[in-house]
Formats: sequence, C-alpha cells, structure tokens
Amino acid sequence: MPEPQKPAAKGDETAAAPAVQKERVPAEDQQLSQPSGVFVERPQSATATKGKDITFVAKVDSSNMAKKPTMKWVKGKWLDLGSKAGKHVQFKEVYDRNTKIYTYEMSIIKVVDGDAGGYRCEVTAKDKSDSCTFEVSVEAAAGEQQDNILEAFKRSGDAGEDAGELDFSALLKKREKKQKVVEEVEVDVFVILKDAKPCDYERIAFEYGITDLRGLLKRLKKMKKVEPKKSDAFLRKLDAAYSVDKGKKIHLSVEVADPNIPVRWLKNGQEIKPSAKYVFESVGNKRTLTINKCNQSDDAAYECVVGEEKSFTEVFVKEPPVTITKPLDDAHTVAGQKVEFEVEVSEEGANVKWMKDGVELNKETAGSRYRFKKDGKRHILIVNEATKDDIGTYHALTNGGESKAELEVEDKELEVLQSIADLTVKAAEQAVFKCEVSDENATGKWLKDGVEVQPSDRVKITHFGRTHKLMIDDVAPSDAGDYSFVPDGYALSLSAKLNFLEIKIAYVPREDPPKIHLDASGRGSDNTITVVAGNKLSLDVEITGEPAPTVCWRKGNQVVSEGEGRVRVESNKSLSSFIIEGAERGDEGLYSISVTNPAGEDTAELTVKIVDVPNPPENVRCTSVGEYSGTITWDPPAFDGGVPIKGYLMERRKVGSPRWTKLNFDVHESTTYEAKRMIEGVLYEMRVFTVNGVGVSQPSATSQPFMPIAPTGEPTRLTVDDVTDTTCALKWRPPEKIGAGGIDGYIIEYCKEGSDQWAQANEEPVGKNQYRVKGLPLGERMLFRVTAVNIAGRSPPATLSQAVTIREVVENPKIRVPRHLRSKLIARVGEKVNLVLPFQGKPRPVATWSKDGVLLEDKTVGTRTSDVDAILFIRSAERTHSGKYTLSVRVEDTLDSADLHIQVVEKPGPPVAVRVADVWGTNAALEWKPPKDDGNCEIIGYTVQKADMKTKDWFTVVEHNRRPGCTVSDLVMGNEYLFRVFSENICGLSVVPGISENTAVVTKTGLSHHRPPFKEMDVNCPPKFTAPLMDRSVVAGYSTAISCAVRGCPKPKITWMKNNMIIGEDPKFMMQNNQGVLTLSIRKPGAFDGGKYSCRAVNDLGEDAVECKLEVHVVQEKGAETKK
Repeated sequence: MPEPQKPAAKGDETAAAPAVQKERVPAEDQQLSQPSGVFVERPQSATATKGKDITFVAKVDSSNMAKKPTMKWVKGKWLDLGSKAGKHVQFKEVYDRNTKIYTYEMSIIKVVDGDAGGYRCEVTAKDKSDSCTFEVSVEAAAGEQQDNILEAFKRSGDAGEDAGELDFSALLKKREKKQKVVEEVEVDVFVILKDAKPCDYERIAFEYGITDLRGLLKRLKKMKKVEPKKSDAFLRKLDAAYSVDKGKKIHLSVEVADPNIPVRWLKNGQEIKPSAKYVFESVGNKRTLTINKCNQSDDAAYECVVGEEKSFTEVFVKEPPVTITKPLDDAHTVAGQKVEFEVEVSEEGANVKWMKDGVELNKETAGSRYRFKKDGKRHILIVNEATKDDIGTYHALTNGGESKAELEVEDKELEVLQSIADLTVKAAEQAVFKCEVSDENATGKWLKDGVEVQPSDRVKITHFGRTHKLMIDDVAPSDAGDYSFVPDGYALSLSAKLNFLEIKIAYVPREDPPKIHLDASGRGSDNTITVVAGNKLSLDVEITGEPAPTVCWRKGNQVVSEGEGRVRVESNKSLSSFIIEGAERGDEGLYSISVTNPAGEDTAELTVKIVDVPNPPENVRCTSVGEYSGTITWDPPAFDGGVPIKGYLMERRKVGSPRWTKLNFDVHESTTYEAKRMIEGVLYEMRVFTVNGVGVSQPSATSQPFMPIAPTGEPTRLTVDDVTDTTCALKWRPPEKIGAGGIDGYIIEYCKEGSDQWAQANEEPVGKNQYRVKGLPLGERMLFRVTAVNIAGRSPPATLSQAVTIREVVENPKIRVPRHLRSKLIARVGEKVNLVLPFQGKPRPVATWSKDGVLLEDKTVGTRTSDVDAILFIRSAERTHSGKYTLSVRVEDTLDSADLHIQVVEKPGPPVAVRVADVWGTNAALEWKPPKDDGNCEIIGYTVQKADMKTKDWFTVVEHNRRPGCTVSDLVMGNEYLFRVFSENICGLSVVPGISENTAVVTKTGLSHHRPPFKEMDVNCPPKFTAPLMDRSVVAGYSTAISCAVRGCPKPKITWMKNNMIIGEDPKFMMQNNQGVLTLSIRKPGAFDGGKYSCRAVNDLGEDAVECKLEVHVVQEKGAETKK
C-alpha cells in the first residue's frame, strides 16, 4: 500500500486538500459539504510541512446580514491572531458583489513547530454569529535529520516547554524497503487498525511505514462511528460554544423532555442564583438563561443540569477593539531634551504596545532611556535626553488600530558670542587668544597647527564662565602659527593666526593725534546700546594714535576703573574694551570715552540702555462672575522692562490646590480677561504674568478668591393676591433654577401701562415670596415685575401678563365658621380658649363681638381682628364665660354674623340628704338628693362606697348609678356599715362625697355553720394531653409552628420526634413549654421537612403521646404555573 500523501498548503504550487480527506467515508463527506450557520465554506484541519506556507479559507454569506460581518481568527482559547499580523501570519479579505460572499484567508508563512495546535475562526454580525474549529499539525520536511535526538522530544501546543503532549513522530523513520513491500501488497491499513487493539497501533504503523502517528489516530477516530447517546432529559442541548461582545447580553437555551421538571444552571461548577444579571425563563419545554451586560468574568464554562444529566457549553466574551482617538504627533527636538509621545485610546486600562522602527519597546528592553506612563485613556512614551540614536518612527499599537510619528533630533547649536582674532606680537610680549560661547558648561581644546596645546609655565589655558583664554608669555618665533579652539561635542572650530613681528629697523617715533573708531553698526543714531539685564556687555573700541593714547571711560563724572570688577575697562595699544558683567538697571546711563596723547585728544559718547523682563501686573481682581465664567481686571505693571509690553498670560487654580492651569498660550493685549469653563460653586484664584520683548515677568499677587455663580432663574407663578385703592399685593413662587449662589431676596418694580419707566418698590430685597406695593395712584392700570437677586446679580424678571387696575373691588362679607365651632364648645374651668373665625370681604370689614345679644365689654375676654380673621381668646375660663357669642362683620350696608356657643364646666358638688332608708337580711337601701351644684352640666351618675365601722376602710359597691338611690347587698351579719356617695358629670367625680346621716346594722339570725373536716386532695396524675396536635399544610420558606397542651403531676418530660426520630439540638427547630402549652417552631421549612411529627410526655405515673402530619408545599415557577 502506498504511503498516505501529506496535505499541501495553498501557498504551494500544488496545494490541495489533505489526502486523508480524500478517503473519507461518503457519509462523512456529505456531512462536511453541508455548511451550517453563516459559513458557506469552513476552514479544514490540515497537516503543514515545516518551513513551508499554508493557507486556510473561510467563506461567509452576507446576503441576509444588515451589516458587514467581522471575522476573528483565534489560536487556542484566547490568543487573537489579529494582534500577531505581520511577516509570519497574514490575513486577506475579498468581497464578491454578485454573490455577496466574503472570502477570508489566513496564511501562515514558513510554518514552525509552535504553529501546531487548535484554531478557531469566529464571524459576527449585528444579529448573527457562528464559529468553527480546526487543527493544524506540523511535520518535518522530507530528508531532514535530527542532529540532536533530544530535540525530537517536542510537546504539542504553544503554552511553553511544560505544556501539551509529547510528540514522538519526529523519531519515526521511513523504511523504504517496507514501503516497497507495501506497494506490492495493496492492503487498507485502516481496516486492520479498526479491528486491532490500541496497544498494537504503533506496531502496525511502523510495519506499514506510517510516520504521522498522530494524524493516523485522528483519522481513525473520525472513521469510527460512535452513535451519540440519546438523552432522556434533553430534547435539545446547549451548543458547544457561544460568543458574545462585551457589554451585550446572551441567551443560553435548552429544551427538556418534561415541561414540569426543574433545571439548575452552573457556572464553573457553582450554581447560579437568579438576579438582575442572570435571568431564568421557562416557557413550555424551553429553558433559557439570559446573561445581561457580559464582561470578562462571564467568560466561563456553563452547565444545565436536569436530574442526573448535564449539558455543557463555553461562553467566549469578546472585548471590543480598542481604537485610537487621538493619534501621535511628530516631534522635533534638540539633543539632550526630553520628548513625550502621547496617544489617547477609546477605553481606560487598555494595553498599548510601543514600537520603534519595528522593534517593541517595553520595560525590560527600554532600560532608563524610555519611560511609559498611563493616565486614564492617555498613554505616554517618554524619551529621556534624546540623542541621535533615538531618531526614527515610533508606533503605538492596539488591537483596533495604530498610530505612528517621526522623531527628529538635532545637535544642540553653540552660539559664538566672541570669536578669536589674529594677533601680531613682538618678541617677549604676551599673546592672548580669547573667545566667548553661549554655553557656560561647554569645554574644548586649543590646537596649534592641528596639534593640541598643552599648558606649561609659559602657556596658560583658562575657562571662566563663557570665556575661554589661551595666554602665551614671552612669545618666541616658534610660537607663530595657526591657533584654533574646538568645543567638545560640537561641529564647530574657531581659528586665528599668531604672527611674530621681528623689528630689524630703528624705531623713529612719530606723533599722530588720537582717534576713536566707534562702530555704530546695530545702534541708533544716538549711539545707544541696548543690553538685556543679566547679560554681558562687551564693547570693543578701536583706538589709533602715536604715541599710544591714554584711554579714560566715564559714566557722568565717575571714572570707570580698569582691571577687575563687574564694570571694567580692558585696554591695550590699539583696542579698549568696555565690559559690564551681568548688566543691571543701575548700569543704564550716558557713558563717554576720551583718548589723549601729546598730539591731541578725541572723545565720544554712547548711551547704554538696560532692558529687562517687566514687573508683574498689579491689583488683580475679579469684577464680575457668571455661571461658568469670571471677568478679571488688573492694572499695568509699574515698570515695563524698558521695552513695550506685548500682552499678558493668565493662570488660575482652585483654592487649596497647588496646581495652576494656563488659560491662554497667545498673549492677551487687554487688561481685562473673561475666564471660562469653570465649575459653579467652586472657589478660584487668578494670577497674571506680563510679557514684553525680553521675556515673562514673575507672577502677580494672587487675586482674592471668587466663585462662578450664575443669577437664578426668573420667579414663577407671579399673581395678584389683593388690590386696594392705593396698594397691590403680589405673591409668587421661587425660581425653578436657583444654583449654588442661592437667593438673597427679591426686587419688585412697577410702571404704568404703556410706559417703560420702571420704579423700584422696595429699597432692600425682600426675603418672602409676597409683597404689597403701596402708594399707587387710584384708577391707574399698572404693570408689575419681580426679579430674584443673589451675589451674581439679578435674574430675568417675571412680569404680569396683564395690567392691574388700582381700585378696590367691593366684596360682600362672609364668615367661614370652622367645622369644630359649629357645635357647642365645652371647656373646663381654668383652661385657655382661643377661637379663630376667618372671614372675607372688601374693603376691610368692620368686626364686632356680642354676648347673649349684648355688646361684649367683659375685660377678661379678649378680641383681635385682622384683614382676614377675628380672634376671641380667654386666658382662664370661668363659668361666667358660658353663653352665646356673636361675631358680626359689616362692609358698608352688608352684614354677616355667626354664633358661637361656649359652655364652661367643672366637677359637681356632693349629693345631699344621704341616708339609709331600710335594712333587711344582708341588704341595705340608700336614698339621696341630687347635688345643689351640677358643675354647669348634666349629672351622669353616682358612685356608692361602704365602710365597716370596725375597719373604716372604704370599698366601692356601685358605680355609674343613674338614680338617686340604690340597694347594697352582700353585707356581713353582725357588722355596722357607713355609706358615702359621689356625684359624677363629664368632668369626673365630685371632690367631696355625701356621707349617710345614719348607719346600717345587720343583725344576726342565730344560724350556725358546721365546717366539714378538711381532706387534702391528691393531685398526682399521669400525663394527659388536653389539646392534641393538628395536621398542617404550609408553604416552603415560611416559618411555622405546631402546638399542643398537656397536664400531669409530677411535671412530665417532653420529647419531640419527626418520623419516630428524636429531634435533638437542631437549630432549625425551637421547642418551648409554657405552663403545659408545648410549641415546636420550624424555621423556614423545605420540602424535606414534611412528615409525621409526634410529642411524647412521660412521668413516674405513666406516659401519653399525640402526633400530626405536616405537609410542605413548594411554590412552582411562574412559567410552570401558567402552563398548568
């Protein structure tokens, strides 16, 4: 039999499907040819040759999709191959407009052993999703030798050296002789393997020259048809896997055979409880688990358990791609400066990969040169002290996009402030080469004719600040040559020539008048030199004259000294240098230079002007605020630095915060600025900088704290409450929008109809929501408006929609008697009486009070009248205050009145003429007369008490007796009794009782009573249940109790049992015995708590028992209940 062909990749010229697939069983081919879901063609498992290319193809039909589908290729369970796209893994997408089919290709270039394993492709659309899996096996190329046999022991998978299974396929070698024999004898090796034992698989494969043992086992497994075990509980199980986007919801559904059977859902082996996130649904045979707002914690294995059977699935939660919302910007910098690349992504906490020229940058490889920073959605790459090596293209990569930027680094330029000049010196003189550069820290070398000059006793090299000097004493002819200064680290060289002058002729002195050659280039016509404060001024003035003239510099009348000092003069025969180190404002002024020799004199004047950064602005203050803004004003600085002011820069901060925020980057020319985008109700501070041509000043003094506050909204529901001949009462509601500033009060304004001249009615804001405007002209039509006021100013006004005529409207008087005053008012003596009767009428009614038809003049009764009500008050009521009170209100000729009935009561007096009318047997008849004082109300009864003359203790025998007489029974023979009677009304019993005038003597009749001898009763008895246990039916989850009653002496011992098993110290049960009443409480019973409960009582004389049956009903789910 020939050796099975190896599958070729699509990238090869002769690419084809694996040979193993050509020998599939027909039924299997038919099954694979029928795509399911949205796939038209699925990628198939294949075996790739190491070092060659392979391509997998998937086709998706989008004719029924609302949006373009999204394809995702995954290796293993989590690895998204989209993030690995590059030279090794490549992707391609093609769309056919005619068939509306998307073709997706994934190519693996130069397959390696690590590419072996399981793969999955997922396609998702708006309302559809599908996925499929396939395997990739890697085999060595033909003829490849393993130099080291240990390298042949590879593990499958890509999780590391300790993951996967050992793969020995590389150790299997081909036997050509065996293959030739197999070719002669055509035997189907798979038929032999199907009937062979698993322990013989390796021997048979070796015998027939099959080296791909793993591929052989996989094909053999596919050939064996295993009939799936039919489920008794499930009609339809869960799919093998589900995929859902992060934040969306997913439905997992099964169909069960029994519609009434309960199901359980498990997540990673733990049971799921119903909640807002996990929703269970049961409709007929369908059971659905809905997971809302999926996140990474929901990416897990799920099970649906029905009885003993389970259905498994996996849910994969896909995170949305992280996109770049703010791309990188190109950077241009100078060597040694810090550079920051900033990118902003769509989600916080996202992973961003940084690369430079295709090489990944991370904390391990970047070292101290690069730093990575995260701030919410912002990711920053910081390059410390950029150099030429940092030039290149920088990439920021996410799983949903990338951004790139270029970095250019230039060498730091060194500015030459003073170059070295050629020198001509004579023998034994000193030669000084001097130069000045901008960087004080710059170092360098002095060269002569290209050779570095070394210091010695005659040659001195100095470096002071920005000045570099080379001094040669006692110049000799050998010192002549080309001298240069080369700064370290800069492509710069300063050169000059030293000429040795040898005098060979006799010197003939001559006289030339001195001359000052003042270079006026770069200066004004008035020889003005402008210097920035802090900088150095070095003015070289060429002087001629013979003999050498004497030079004198003056500032006013003061001579500038030569030699050392901040302001000094350095002179030689032909050059005088005026130097100011670190110029100050005091150095400003008029300077003069004079040169003299025997032949004459010359003078020149020049003006030195010192310019500096200006002083900070003064008096920074906030003049007004808005809801989110504030207006800042300041005064210009007292000193502008000597040059015109260009503008101002502003900063603000929250009070208590150390961080200042710049408000403008371009200078602001005005001295007023409106700061915006502030938070209402937060205190802010401001400071201002002055900018001129020299630089930026120090910050000004911080302004007083201010708070952005907006005026409130307009008041609402402005209405007219009342109008008189000269006044108008208004009322309104507070504004709907008040804000952080609150409301300080309201301003009321009015004007005549047709006019716009508004007059303010109140000088100070009123705090109430009502106000009466006074002093209005009679008969005029007036308009009114109300404005709310707070610290931010006035709100928009609320104006009446119609004008109001200032004229009081006549309204008939009407008294509105409260419901509780429509009947008689009963008050006790000493109580306070305060009655309020509201009335209405216009103009203001005149109210009068009368009692029993007579004008009220009692000074103990007070009255008070307002515009809308009348008050009658009595501080301490007396019985004389009882009667009918009448309130009359009059408006012009119209009158209305109302009557109030007041009754003041107190406790009654005692009954009179109490006596014992008759005595018979053990009875006594009493009689009395009603009290003289009934307390100004009806007597509702009497209370009778008796007292034995021996003990004098009083006992009540009759209460609430309505009649003025009663009979007292059950008196003891031989005793004498005294009686007293209390009268009673609505205030209670009388304070003093009426005592009977005579006593009742109950005489003995001679009867004697023989008491039988006492016989002690035997109370011992066996237990006996007086109340049995009753059968009960309860609902599961609700606590219940069963009870019975028992008696017995001595006290019996009680035992509770469930299904004839004694209930011990179970916290679910609580047993109580209260005076023989026995109670068993069951806390939240379940279905397993049902059964037969019994109670047994035992003592020395016997025992007794009772029992009952307890049924526990479990409430079924709503869906199942509806089905029933």
